[in-house]
Amino acid sequence: MQYNSIAEIYSANQKIDQSFQSSLGTITDAEAHAEIEGEKWTIAALVEHVALVEFNMAKICAKLAAAAKESGKASDGSFAVSSNFAEKSMAIANVKLEAPEVVHPIGGVSIAESIEKLKASSADLEALRSDIESFDLSESHFPHPFIGNMTAAEWLLLAGGHKMRHIRQIENLLAKARA
Repeated sequence: MQYNSIAEIYSANQKIDQSFQSSLGTITDAEAHAEIEGEKWTIAALVEHVALVEFNMAKICAKLAAAAKESGKASDGSFAVSSNFAEKSMAIANVKLEAPEVVHPIGGVSIAESIEKLKASSADLEALRSDIESFDLSESHFPHPFIGNMTAAEWLLLAGGHKMRHIRQIENLLAKARA
């Protein structure tokens, strides 16, 4: 999907979040913790991973938004993805990646606990919205392990993409657990 403004990214991420939470709505505790042959993580572990990633993305966005605010350069809230982000995110879109150790699930965390952590991270990202829309983000970057340097807006965009990626994985795991 093409985004022309930060507002469009926030709107899309809200819809993705609703879809993510909806995908978890019918999962039983047994299904959440079922170990599926050939799969590294359970559904509960996958949701914990998503919560850890979004927590870290919110911290990164806060740091980058603060740097942009400090620079004082105003923005009109428009958005254009960098060619590097576009190219590399497309290259990894359908590739199974190994998550960095810092966002590996530790286990023993319920889906409900992970959802609460996700809600807190979403609130943190929403609190940054004014600064992310108001200040020029183009000069502040933080590296992603697979994509490279990214702006706060690209991290925000990636947060939704990451959640979408894992919705599909959760659906596949759930189908296997119910088979």
